[in-house]
Order: sequence, then structure tokens, then C-alpha cells
Amino acid sequence: MMGSPTSKDMDIRVSFPPTRSAAAEPARPRAMLILPVAGLSCASCVGRVERALAALPEACDVSVNLATGMASLSLPAGVPTHHAVQAIAASGYTVPETVTAIGIDGMTCASCVARVERALGALPGVTQANVNLATGRAELHHAAGTLALRDVEEAVRDAGYEPRKAGSAATDAPSREERQARETAQLWRDVALAALLAMPVVLLDMGSHAIPGFHEAVAGWLGERGNAVLQAVLATAVLAWPGRRFFRHGVPGLLRGHPDMNALVALGAGAAYLASLVTVVVPDLLPEDGATLYFEASVLIVTLILLGRALEAHSRGRTGAAITRLLDLAPKTARVIRDGVEHEVPAASLAVGDWVRVRPGERVPADGRIVEGASWIDESMVTGEAEPVRRVEGDATIGGTLNTSGSFDLAVEKVGSDTLLAQIARMVEAAQGGKLPVQALVDRITARFVPAVLATAASTVLAWLALAPEPALGPALVHAIAVLVIACPCAMGLAVPMSIMVGTGRAAERGVLFREGRALQALGAVKVVAFDKTGTLTEGRPRLTDLVTASGFSRDAVLAAAGAVEARSEHPIARAIVAAAQEGGTIPDADSFEAVAGFGVRGRVGNRNVAIGARRWMDELRVATTDLDAEAERLGRSGRSPLYVAIGSRLAALIAVADPVRTEAASIVCALKAGGHAVAMITGDDRRTARSVADALGIDVIRAEVLPDGKVRALKELRQAHGAVAFVGDGVNDAPALAEAEVGIAIGSGTDVAIESADVVLISGALGGVEEAIALSRATMANIRQNLFWAFAYNVALIPVAAGALAVAGVPALSPVAAAGAMALSSVFVVMNALRLRGAGRERTA
Repeated sequence: MMGSPTSKDMDIRVSFPPTRSAAAEPARPRAMLILPVAGLSCASCVGRVERALAALPEACDVSVNLATGMASLSLPAGVPTHHAVQAIAASGYTVPETVTAIGIDGMTCASCVARVERALGALPGVTQANVNLATGRAELHHAAGTLALRDVEEAVRDAGYEPRKAGSAATDAPSREERQARETAQLWRDVALAALLAMPVVLLDMGSHAIPGFHEAVAGWLGERGNAVLQAVLATAVLAWPGRRFFRHGVPGLLRGHPDMNALVALGAGAAYLASLVTVVVPDLLPEDGATLYFEASVLIVTLILLGRALEAHSRGRTGAAITRLLDLAPKTARVIRDGVEHEVPAASLAVGDWVRVRPGERVPADGRIVEGASWIDESMVTGEAEPVRRVEGDATIGGTLNTSGSFDLAVEKVGSDTLLAQIARMVEAAQGGKLPVQALVDRITARFVPAVLATAASTVLAWLALAPEPALGPALVHAIAVLVIACPCAMGLAVPMSIMVGTGRAAERGVLFREGRALQALGAVKVVAFDKTGTLTEGRPRLTDLVTASGFSRDAVLAAAGAVEARSEHPIARAIVAAAQEGGTIPDADSFEAVAGFGVRGRVGNRNVAIGARRWMDELRVATTDLDAEAERLGRSGRSPLYVAIGSRLAALIAVADPVRTEAASIVCALKAGGHAVAMITGDDRRTARSVADALGIDVIRAEVLPDGKVRALKELRQAHGAVAFVGDGVNDAPALAEAEVGIAIGSGTDVAIESADVVLISGALGGVEEAIALSRATMANIRQNLFWAFAYNVALIPVAAGALAVAGVPALSPVAAAGAMALSSVFVVMNALRLRGAGRERTA
């Protein structure tokens, strides 16, 4: 056939030798990439991902393992790893995101933060980079397996800073304290040296203002030139040693086109120093009216800013003390009982299952459960509640709490990073490292702030030279230096993170854990607080009050069957039924247990199906309830929760449980309403029972008999009617609602699922924590607004004064020395204002 290749042609094509250039090309070095893949479920999934990865240019050795959920392939070195992530995503699967944390030394202002975030955000695979000036820590969100720590460290160094390892809250807090202490000590040494060297310079230059005839005496002793040379030597020593940090960090940033606070100080102090040095060394280069000494300005700028940094560092060392204080509460040793004998061992060596003896006055060494004895334990360090609580055999204990009286033995259940103290530290650390939405505005402004300051300083020089009467060079230089110094954005960078650090630390001390910083801002803005009922507004310890059997069923048989099924459930009502059944005898085992959220539970006891739940559960199972509906109506109106029991396909009984309302619930509802919040109750419980509880507490808005997804719909309705919503709950059924609300608040005594779904956790389980959390949120946000106003208004107001723009109106100009003092004061003010939050929070009532 015309145009078809013959066999001979095909042989020639296959055996055609490679070109010389291809043969001579050296093999590119390759790297093996291993990525986790989420969503793989069958061999077809594996094939799809393998084909997607094999299609990448020069990819080879592609393999996807269904059992491990890992994909591996070989790529040429230098090929961005996020290409593989994108290929996996295009095939319909995902690479799970992970977080890499790193410590960063050398950051001093908001411009430093912005520069590091840009550098880290540009790394392949990074979806979000958060840098916290207060903690000196960065967190990068990226696809797992796509980012090496060495690449992160290199990016930090390229930005002009020094990376360091960042551990967990438990391990990093002590080292951070040590670094902070070393930094503070070094700053105070530099302040002392700078002041010692600067004092003679200031005295030589300005002594005549205080001591009549001083200038003439110095001129006769040293001569005019000798005076100038001595000032130059001392000023050189100040800038070269205690002031070296500004030049070491500022000049490289300036040369890279990323100036920061250090660059502004280096330019300001350096300009004053160089102008003075030229006057001393080669005075003929300057016009006669411009030959003025400004050595005192250069040394005082360095000294005052160092003093401000030292005061700031000292204060900052107190902001993160909450985590350290919590971790320090854990005792260093414990008494382990082995073979009936006590052995004192390091607490860090405890293992799950160890038996530990705790004597009066000692702190509990680990999380565990009391197996013998009883005592009153002070848990205020984690719950914020001052009154000791009674703990008896079978009760859980928290590591670090204080045993005030009595002696007991406990079985260790959690150690190391699994303990509550460690979890609290991680939550506080995560909240402190996060960014509030308001921070986005600060970031946008500070990213452009320093370049704008440099332009303003240059414009100041040109304006004075063009508009001011001669001699203008000296005033132009002085005003430009003042602009550079007054505009350092230290306060801007510290305004938000300092308040977050102190606010979240204070909250932790009060038993309120903000799991992320965003909730700190959102909670203060909520308009409606919605509560779950059982275990939230009520004590969560219901008791069986009534059991009405249907014809043909005995009370004991129904209770035993119901208890067998409910024994598999975690719900507080289930515990009440089980407790009543245990009083009547042994509970049989149940099989095929199933909990249907919002409806009820069912299982198989012996050879019969047993179901317990609300009327809608009976309707779902097509079990007629007519015979007992009237009794259910009566029990519901009396504030009890009626539940139907079906055995086989017949209605067997009506069970009613009563759950006492929390003693503080009414006062908390009243306080929230007085604070301008709408208060609602959303529950899956019977409508009549819900109305009874709501009336007792003064709650006007009720949504009853709702399923878990119905709670979500109810929250959306409340949001539409009132605004932002906070939801307070404690159970598995509450998890969707906790996630849907602007702020989900979990009672600390609730289930792990609820706590993981929440934004705020109340460790004590007391409802007063809701009011506490809102008060702390509002106090922190008010503090942030104060800090931001001070930081921004300060610059906006004083830059024109420093530039001399208001001189025509008779406003005195700001000297470089005064500018340095004011700039240092602004940072100290922001930190000290943030520290006021350590006294925030509502007063506890006895």
C-alpha cells in the first residue's frame, strides 16, 4: 500500500543509532520522591495515579502502593516536587497537607516578618506561611513530602535571618526562655557600653548648655580639632560595637532591596555619623555652613533604641510565661509502686500502666485514674476554678494538679506529649502562632511602609534644600535622620502577636483554650450564643425516673434489655439507663450495636432486636407508640426526657430520665443576655422537655427534636436572624454544629470528637467559661486595637513633625535624639499594654 512502511523500513527505524549529541549528554542526577496519597481504595485508583505520575517529564520508577497509601517515583534533581502533587490532584486524589515549623532568629519588626513570609511562601508546595514576630517562629503548610527542612533553612538564610530548630511547646518553651534571657542580658550589656561611650560625646558636644564656660575649657584643653577627633573615636566605638547589630542586619537588607527597621536605624545613625566624620576628616568637602558635628545624635540614637529593645525584650520574656508556668507544674520525680515497694524515679520515665503514690501536698505526676484512696485536688492550674474538687477511686486525675489532702494511688494512663498539660501547651502555642484576620491589614501596610519611609526621608532632604533658606544642608540632614528613626515599624510588628500571646496565655490559666487565634477575634463579635441541652445546660448525669411498660412486658426484662444495648453508647442518658439496669442485676451482652445520630440506638440481645430512642426512631422502625403517647406527653411537660423501648417489632416500654439543670446555667444565660447576646437552645431532645428547661433558664429561642444536620440548619437560621453564632456543646452529635458555627465552644468534659471540632475548649467543663471566653476575646481585641492605633497613629502624627513639615505653623521640629527616644517608647508601650491582659477575665464567683 502506498505510504505504508515496509518491514525493512521498520527495522531501520528501530535500530537507528542515537545522535552524537544525545550520546554525549551526561545523565542528570536524580532524586527519589515519596509522597502519601489520600483516597486510594482499589487497584483502579493505583493505576490512575501511576499513569498520572508516569506522564511527568523524565519521571521513572513510578510505583503506587495501595496498602501503604504511598507513591514513589524518580525525578531529575531540581524538578519541583509540587509537579508530582499537581499530577496526583489532577488524577482525582490528594497529597495530605502537613505543617513544618522552624524557629527564626534576628527578626525585629513587621518588615522582617513580611520578608520571611514572602521567602517561605515562594517555596514549592507551600500553600501558607505564617511567621510570628513575638515567638520567633514560622509555620509552613505544604503537601506532605514536598518540602525538605534544609530548603526551608536556606530560604530563611537567603532572607537575611538565622534558622533554628523549633520543637514542640513542651520542648521549645524552656529553650525559648533561655534564648530570651540571653538576648535580654546581651542587650543590657550593649546598653551599658553604649551609654558609657556616649556620655562623653554628649558632654563634649552639649556640656556648655548645662555648665557655663564648659565649651571654652574643653577648647583650651583639647582644642577644637582635638574635641572633634575624640568625639569621632568614641562615636566609632559605639557604632562599631554595641550598635553593630543595626548595621550587620540592616545593610545587607538594604542592599538586597528589602530594608527593615535595622536599615532605618543604620541609615539614620550612619548618616549623622558619616556627615560628622567628613567634617572632621575632610572638612573642605562640605560648604562652610554644612560643617557641623552630629556625633551626639548618632550615639544617642543607638543608645536609646538599644534601651528600648532591652526593655521590650525584658517585657516580651513575660508574655510567653503561661506555657512555661504550666509545664513547670509537672513534678520532676514520682513514687512508683513496684512489688509493693515505693521507688522514686524521674517523672519523665513513667510509662502507661505504672502505679504511682501521691501524698498530701504533692503534685500529681501524670494523667491517670485513682485506683486506691481519695483526696481533694486543686485543679485551678488547668481549669481556673479555685475550689479543690473531691476525687475518689475511679476518678481521673490531671498531671500537675495539687493534692491538697489525703493520699491515693493512681494508674498512669497518659505520659509525655499525650498528657493534658502537653495538649494545652500545644493548643496555646498553635493559637499564639496563628494570625488573626486583622493581621492581614497590618501585613499589607508594613510591606510597603519601610520603602515609603525611605522615600519620605529623601523627599525631606530635597524639600529642605529647595525651599528652606540658606544654610539648608544641616537642617535637611537632621530632619531626614529624624524621619528615618521615628518611623521604625517595631510597634506595628508587635501590636497583634504580643496581645495574642498574652491573651491566649491568660485564657489557658483561666481554663479556656483557644485552639486557634482566629477564634480569639471571632468570639468577641458573636451576636447569638446557642447551647446544646444534655451535658451542656444540664449536668449530663441524668437518672432514670420512670419506666412504664406496655402490656405483656415486665419491668426487669425491659430494663435489662435496654441496659444491654445502652451499655455500648457514650451518651449521658445511656449511662443513666445502664446504672438503673445494674441495680436490678447482671446486664446481658448485646450484639450488632448501632447508634443512629439524632434517632437512638439498637442492638440484638439474645435472639431479639432491641431499639431505644425518640418517637421518630420508633416511626422509622414502624413501631406503633399510640398506647404510651399520652404518658410521654405528661412526662415531657414535667421536664423529663421520654424514650421509647421496642423489643422485636413491638413497643415494650416508655423510659423517662431527668437530667438536673446546672446550678450556674440560669446566671450565665442572664449574663449573656445582659451583654447583648441572644441566647438559644438547640437539642435533639423532646420538645416538651426542651421547653421546660428553657423556661427555667429564661431562654426564648428553642430548636428541639432536631437531628445533627438539623442543628446545622438551626445555626444558619440563627445566623440569618441575629448575626454571628457561637455554639456550645459536648457530644458526638454536636460536632457538625461546632464546626458550622463561627465559633464552636466545647465543654472540656465532653467527647474527644466534640473537642476536636471546636475552636474553644472549656477545660473545667463549667458554663462560666463561656462568659469568660467572650470577656477574654473582647479584652484581647480591644488591646489589639489600642496597640494598632498607637503604632499607626504615632507614625502618622510624628513623621510630618520629624520632617519639619509643620515648622511653618510654629510646631517645634523633632530632633533625631528625640525621635529615637519616642520610637523606643512606642515598642515598649505596645508590649506593656499587651501585658495588661494578664489581669483580664471576668471575676470568679464563689
